[in-house]
Amino acid sequence: MKIRIIGSCGSGKSYIARECSRRLNIPHYETDNFVWERGEVQRRFPAETRDALLRRAACSEAWVIEGVHHKWGKESFEHADVIFIITPNRWVRDFRVIRRFLRTRLGLERANYKQSLKNVFEMAWVWNRKFDRVHMKEIMEMTEPFKAKRMVVRSNKEILKYIQAREGQ
Repeated sequence: MKIRIIGSCGSGKSYIARECSRRLNIPHYETDNFVWERGEVQRRFPAETRDALLRRAACSEAWVIEGVHHKWGKESFEHADVIFIITPNRWVRDFRVIRRFLRTRLGLERANYKQSLKNVFEMAWVWNRKFDRVHMKEIMEMTEPFKAKRMVVRSNKEILKYIQAREGQ
């Protein structure tokens, strides 16, 4: 099974991708890790490296790929068996962004990078608002050729129901 999950910051992409990966016993990839070289210093990969990493994952047998990125990586939509677009309430997303910041700062949750208050502000009040106004329309247009396998959901519970139905087959 190949699952592509897309949504804004705090939409629950990472949580549900890890859960799908665990339940289906398939690899999970974050598009952020195709963009950023993780380590002591966070460096952006060249576009060629980013695209090659995504292509390698998308062409493999089974996966869950999650991330907000949509302007590149059409392969993940083409190869996916199902595309979930998560659209929870804006206030829920903002709360989750703030909660994640606090939890990672307190060492209660793992983070790929150290967030600053500026990051939290950008994610919740700039990126999420732009996602709603601009990116959601772009994502719907980009995934239109794949509308037969595209599902717009409000919560992770809807995705879990889909996965449970697939597990029962």
